[in-house]
Amino acid sequence: MFQVTSSPLHVALLLSLVVLFIAVTVGEQTLAMPPGVPAALGVVSAAGLVLLWRDIRSKLRGENRTVGGLLSQYVAVKVIRWLGRRQRGRLEADTLNVRRVQEETLLMRLHRHAHTCYGKQYDFSSIKDSELFRVRHPITTYEHYRELIGRIAAGEEKVITPEKPLILAMTSGTSGPSAMLLSTKETGSEFFLQGVTVCLDAMCQAFPSSDSLQRTTKFFYKPTFRQSEAGIPIGPNSSTPDSSRYMLNLYTTPAPAFQVPSEADTLYLHLLFALKDPTVGTLESNFASTVFYAFSALQERWQELVDDIEHGTVSGSLALEPELRAELEALMTPDAKRAAELQACFREGFRGIAKRLWPHLHMVLAVDSGSNQIYGEMLRGSYCQDVPFYSPFYAATEGLIGVNLWPLESSRRYLLCPRSMFCEFLPEGSLDEEQPPTLLMDQVTEGRNYELVVTNASGLFRYRIGDVVKVVGFHNQCPIVEFQYRRGQMLSVRGEKVSEALFLGALKNAVAQWPGAQLVDYGCAESGIMGDSTGGWDPHYQVFLELKGVRKLTEEQRYKLDACLQQDSAVYKSFRIKGSIGRMRVQLVAEGAFKELRLHMMAFSNTSPNTFKMHRVLRRREYADFLLGKTVS
Repeated sequence: MFQVTSSPLHVALLLSLVVLFIAVTVGEQTLAMPPGVPAALGVVSAAGLVLLWRDIRSKLRGENRTVGGLLSQYVAVKVIRWLGRRQRGRLEADTLNVRRVQEETLLMRLHRHAHTCYGKQYDFSSIKDSELFRVRHPITTYEHYRELIGRIAAGEEKVITPEKPLILAMTSGTSGPSAMLLSTKETGSEFFLQGVTVCLDAMCQAFPSSDSLQRTTKFFYKPTFRQSEAGIPIGPNSSTPDSSRYMLNLYTTPAPAFQVPSEADTLYLHLLFALKDPTVGTLESNFASTVFYAFSALQERWQELVDDIEHGTVSGSLALEPELRAELEALMTPDAKRAAELQACFREGFRGIAKRLWPHLHMVLAVDSGSNQIYGEMLRGSYCQDVPFYSPFYAATEGLIGVNLWPLESSRRYLLCPRSMFCEFLPEGSLDEEQPPTLLMDQVTEGRNYELVVTNASGLFRYRIGDVVKVVGFHNQCPIVEFQYRRGQMLSVRGEKVSEALFLGALKNAVAQWPGAQLVDYGCAESGIMGDSTGGWDPHYQVFLELKGVRKLTEEQRYKLDACLQQDSAVYKSFRIKGSIGRMRVQLVAEGAFKELRLHMMAFSNTSPNTFKMHRVLRRREYADFLLGKTVS
């Protein structure tokens, strides 16, 4: 299992290291090993631990690491890399015969769910192929499952899945009200084995230096859960990093900080312990927006952070429980030298600050496609200049969809994972039909857009997830896709259907023609939800922009955005010329308005900071009114 080189001795030495690692991490617990194993391990360990320690030292950056921490990180990385190579090989083999693998995946799903109430309703046990499945089972949306999931929340068993779900996972609600889906042990293991390990293998191949024993700063916030009637946790589908204490050695943030309930206080602690370590190798988060907000907070609070590092303290402004504060302060020691280094970095300004703070930084690991595209662009143009970005997954609450095997490419392309979900494709022209015919993986055409329909491991069958993707190529027989837009995030006041991608392209084109302007954030609303608040009876778009370098928008600039959208959308242009769509209303909002809106949205929907995505089309009037109240021009 732990084959690192072709040498059997090296394998045995690593096994001895595993035993030593367990001994270090479990303390006095007795290890039950077969007779003779301890003696055999003793023979190899005396001869080889020195060699292994040299291997560890060659990968080490920085000091102040415990032996136990180094050993556990070394073993964790080796095991996950081994799994990654194994899973990558399996994925490559699967792409050679996608139809067969997809058929196997579907029939396995149907077999597992055949004896549930749902499986009996659709007679899953008699379905022998995907054709019969598509004839017998309708295409579904969330309303199809709402009552069934309510029964599960109340405690009824074997309704949709054979096992009780681990979590009733709430979606982010980007395209409408949050939905409650099932998260099972199988969906979690699929995400790890088919997603995490494969992407780690791709990452290590693209960035060989990331194999060093540097720690990662992971921007993660303690999710809030409530309980269903049956005691099932309800909340975001995100596990805490400290769910396994063996993994904590990978991160700069200590375990107690992951228990802090306040997002702002947790962020401060993430930054504090990251700044203490000049050898950080990776900045990681689910989304690029979280990394952007982290650097914004760093820019606001850097002096406070430096003072804490210099004096070995934890800021009194943090609302921490006394016991938790004591644990964190015990990990702080005065470090005047590091504080002086940080002072010098900050005095140079914040453009390119990431590489100055952490000279050995390899990458930012976060999704920066879709609604997170603008945050990735801002980070690369300011705080994180010259730092590679890797957007590893295409995933949703429904599960893992695709993996990015091309970390060095600027485009965000994802290979669909044929064993994670059974996928069907609705051609873009048929999205308004209730039960349109679908295509399978081996039937789609490069260059065309499709909405994904998935059958996953946790009780969703022929489910429209609302994502429209473009097939940009094939890896062997398996489609490679780029995310385009969410159906629920389309602007349409006269049936024109302007997607997020189309509108953002026009917006970036317009902003590029405004001298000194830099886009920070944006949101749109259709006039139908605005009432009389914007003036004018004609249907139109209400656009809110947060910009740097611009204090006031001229009428010419406001019209430029409308003109750019007309240039990119012939349908929108025709409606504008006919007068059936009115002139776009464009408002400049105050600095920080969208940061405040984010907090407002999360409070309203109980969305976790780990899973929140900014709504580009505002469907609730109170959100649009909130931004109207922040208008400065």
